[in-house]
Amino acid sequence: MKSIGTKSIAVLALAIVASGALADTKQHQAEELARFRSYVGAPVDEFRLVNIFQTQIVGDTDVVVWPTVNTAYLLTVDKPCSNLSFAHGVALTQEQSMKVGKAFDFVTFDHQRCRIAEIRPVDYKAMLKAGKETHASGT
Repeated sequence: MKSIGTKSIAVLALAIVASGALADTKQHQAEELARFRSYVGAPVDEFRLVNIFQTQIVGDTDVVVWPTVNTAYLLTVDKPCSNLSFAHGVALTQEQSMKVGKAFDFVTFDHQRCRIAEIRPVDYKAMLKAGKETHASGT
């Protein structure tokens, strides 16, 4: 039997399962990805994560993660990453305590580990504000 190292146990213990991730139609995911991309900032190497508030899968290589109610990040994973768009839940590894980084961490689902290739912060407050203004104007 293969032994599990201390680091592997720590990664497994810190993997955070996001119960809010649901598969959606390809068209809706593409629309959502375009909407989130219009509010992303420059790529960052890592972000602080204690808990996952919510996740949303927005394509074959993209998932949005909310570490808090008002903070979101668009994560893009390396290909090949089979069927991410159909995953019913995702988890994240954390090699560094309370941080997720593109250098060493992965999005995991359905027995797959997909390396995080890019992390972009989403100006989620601006996105919500624009959505409210659009809804109020009826467009």
